[in-house]
Amino acid sequence: MPNSTIKEQSLSPATSGNLQIKPTTRELEPAELDERIWMALAAAAEKKAIDTVVLDLREIASFTDYFIIASGANERQVQAISDEVVDTLKKSGNPVIRVEGYKTAEWILLDYGDFVMHIFGDKARKFYDLERLWRESKRVLLPPEFSNEVTGSLKRSES
Repeated sequence: MPNSTIKEQSLSPATSGNLQIKPTTRELEPAELDERIWMALAAAAEKKAIDTVVLDLREIASFTDYFIIASGANERQVQAISDEVVDTLKKSGNPVIRVEGYKTAEWILLDYGDFVMHIFGDKARKFYDLERLWRESKRVLLPPEFSNEVTGSLKRSES
């Protein structure tokens, strides 16, 4: 296909030869995470945060290094997770720079400068889908005690 257009190459990347497909999910070992991120993860786990994910944005964003994304089952749990993270880090001498969305508790953002924690209610997490939006980031492998994934029997189907 020497005279093929870019559009044709993108439609059949296997035959183009010069078009490389990047993997959509790259994973990092958690050893390189900052101690404050581990404290935030532990605090969120203490309040039973659901589906916690850490995304490494260092190669693709300049405003922060990491996103921590977690969910709560309802508004009260979302606020409780936020409170625990803020209190835990404040006690260790790391106050939050900015908090957004606390009153509505659909999506609480905790800005710590080099990492940002997003705590979602279930509907907001599905709607905003930050993992898809930032799919070029690297996902950090977390030990099972921090991920607390929802099993099929606990997930609610939305209609």
